[in-house]
Amino acid sequence: MTDGGYQYLKPASSKQKGRLFQQWVRDLILTTFLTLEPDDVKSTSMGASGEDVQLSPAARKLFPYQIECKSKASSQIHTYYEQAKTHGNHEPIVFVKQDRKRPLAIVDAEHFLELIKTINGKSNAN
Repeated sequence: MTDGGYQYLKPASSKQKGRLFQQWVRDLILTTFLTLEPDDVKSTSMGASGEDVQLSPAARKLFPYQIECKSKASSQIHTYYEQAKTHGNHEPIVFVKQDRKRPLAIVDAEHFLELIKTINGKSNAN
C-alpha cells in the first residue's frame, strides 16, 4: 500500500515481519549457545506484554539481557552504522545519546552474541 510516495505495510504484514525477526533473534541465541534447548529460548506471541524473546533461567545465566525486537523499514541508527563501517577495517560500533537518556552502543547482533559467548567462556561445541 502506498500513500504520497511512502510505502506502508498492512498490519498483518507488519506483524509477520516482527514475528520473523523475533524468531531470528531466538534462533541466533540458540545457535550461539548450543547447550541450550529450544524450550530455553522462546519467541512470544505478537502483542503479548513483556519481553519479545523469553529466556529460561539456564538461558538467562548465559545471556543476562531483556530482549525487545524492532523490525523497521528504515532507521537513522542503520545510517550511522553504515557510516561507521566506512571508517576502517575494524568492527563498527555506534554510540548514540538522546537528551536526558542514557547513551547506547550499537553493534552487529551476531558480533554481540559472539562477544557474550566469549565472555561466558563457552565454545561452539556441546
